[in-house]
Amino acid sequence: MGNLSEKAQEKSNYDDSGWRREKTQPSLQEVHRSLPIPKKASSLRKFMAFAGPGYLVAVGYMDPGNWATSLAGGSAFNYTLLSVILISNIMAIILQSLSAKLGIVTGRDLAQACRDHFSKPVSFVLWILCEAAIAACDLAELIGSAIALNLLFDIPLFYGICLTAFDVLLVLLLQNKGFRYIEALVISLIILITGCFIFELTMSQPDIKAVFNGFIPSSQIITDPKMLYISLGILGATVMPHNLYLHSSIVQTRKFEVSNEGKKEAIKYATIDSTVALMIALFVNAAILILAASTFYKTGHTAVASIEDAFQLLTPLLGTTLASTFFGLALLASGQNSTLTGTIAGQIVMEGFLNIKLSPWLRRLITRLIAITPALIVTYLYGAKGTTDLLILSQVILSLQLSFAVIPLVMFTSDAKKMGPFVNRGWLKVVAWIIAAVIALLNAYLLWATFFN
Repeated sequence: MGNLSEKAQEKSNYDDSGWRREKTQPSLQEVHRSLPIPKKASSLRKFMAFAGPGYLVAVGYMDPGNWATSLAGGSAFNYTLLSVILISNIMAIILQSLSAKLGIVTGRDLAQACRDHFSKPVSFVLWILCEAAIAACDLAELIGSAIALNLLFDIPLFYGICLTAFDVLLVLLLQNKGFRYIEALVISLIILITGCFIFELTMSQPDIKAVFNGFIPSSQIITDPKMLYISLGILGATVMPHNLYLHSSIVQTRKFEVSNEGKKEAIKYATIDSTVALMIALFVNAAILILAASTFYKTGHTAVASIEDAFQLLTPLLGTTLASTFFGLALLASGQNSTLTGTIAGQIVMEGFLNIKLSPWLRRLITRLIAITPALIVTYLYGAKGTTDLLILSQVILSLQLSFAVIPLVMFTSDAKKMGPFVNRGWLKVVAWIIAAVIALLNAYLLWATFFN
């Protein structure tokens, strides 16, 4: 009888949609629905009002953790793996659109949705895994920024890591001024990164026909073990788990009409926003690989996989110091951009899973300490080689957590009770589950290959 009454009590805690009845505070409460959407305006004005969250998401797809795989792929296999970057980006566009839809329709970010659907023990495990992934991502961005400072200004890695910890002050300043300021800074840095790579591609003069052919998938990618491994690295590192939590929250900063028609409009513009932003991320990731192919592969430097090696080789191979300088600037902007969004994602995850609120400065301090401590220790003991190994480890941790974010996202958005008229259509359910399965299998293989091969 006792077990029956406990089950009945547990069931009564959930509503007809399968969400827990306990009241959940708004996601990012201090900026929730803070940006008005004009009701009677042109499509362009409405798009501009919704534009912004997609760019915060896009920076996660061009963070320092992705650079090594693209450099290795281009220097070793010319333009062949451009098709892998394209496929990865298509998968990212679909998943981010689902994330935005979840936030707009349910009023919950992905962390809150997990908490309000799963049992408390399951939610707790998901939270721990997500915190580990965010710390790993923060670690990669911190190391990337420190490497950039070392390459550009000859600042030792140890001190560079210490300097990057102070970006918490910038984040807090922008959060106090309003969410649009954060979006403006992120977009400005994306423009800088894009400009740097336009210059790099102009200097490297890639074979345009070969570039376009590279976007066509080749069977050689599957048959060549080395090419397959790097391809899996590109695929596995592209979709960042914290981006799915982030996007489902920051779309709720817009004050759209809470009606079916209002939600439909918000989903449309949010999807356009993230798709445009992710196409820019596709350009940047492709540009890194194209630069490696047209500069390193063409001159016989087929084993360039580290950021430092690429930086040192660009000047003599392209005949100008600006090539290395712009490469370093893009890396620094990429690291700083990613750490801004990582800060917000950390706040979303902790508040969403635990239904508690911490001061932004305290949450940021916790995340930074978790990331900076191992980075400082390893840098002090092992130098640049150690930070490279730590960067690889951070990507392994991210890969391990990814499926624990993707599968709940696909599950929730495919549930008619939870999504109502906005539930994924039949074809989208099939595509989304295929993507989830592919990501799970690829990341399982990557983990096995990393530890046992």
